[in-house]
Amino acid sequence: MKTFEVVLTKSYLVRIKAKNKQKAKEYAELFTGDISDISTESHRKELSFKIEDIDCKMNEAFEAREVK
Repeated sequence: MKTFEVVLTKSYLVRIKAKNKQKAKEYAELFTGDISDISTESHRKELSFKIEDIDCKMNEAFEAREVK
């Protein structure tokens, strides 16, 4: 089997409850993984937010190159 490096871009729509728009953007960036909420209960309690849904909207590979 050969090994490749693939440039992959993903775009998500995240529904989140937070105190304001800036915090919603910040927490969406910090606490989302590959279509999963990676925040802990203590994060949610201390920072007052809850990610309700994450929906992958785009998943596109732009380039692949073989590596040795």
